[in-house]
Amino acid sequence: MRKEAESLWAHHKYEVMFHSQKHYDLIRETLKATDDIHEIERLIKDALNVPPSKGSVLNAFDHMWGYFKKVCTDDEKEMYKKLKAKFTESQSTEEDLLNFIKQQAEKYDTEYLLQSSILKETS
Repeated sequence: MRKEAESLWAHHKYEVMFHSQKHYDLIRETLKATDDIHEIERLIKDALNVPPSKGSVLNAFDHMWGYFKKVCTDDEKEMYKKLKAKFTESQSTEEDLLNFIKQQAEKYDTEYLLQSSILKETS
């Protein structure tokens, strides 16, 4: 059961973070204590019912960006900064951020992110 629970968590962790850092932390702690996949599923479902805040969206965006920040071009780094600033000022959307991360994940063949639930649902 441990492997299934960890696999489920790996698939959803950035989507959970996108919605709620509190739930992200709770699930990580729960996984240390149990491998009950039904409990992990319940906690993920609860997290996804929390409306994302600007802070939680930016936190997840920053974490996913971490996969690219040392390999990206200067132009990509500037685009990351510009998108982040525009989102902070309500001049871009969550979808803009996720589309950028998905483009980066495809370019740099970052399979872990590409398999993540948050990017699988991104067009």
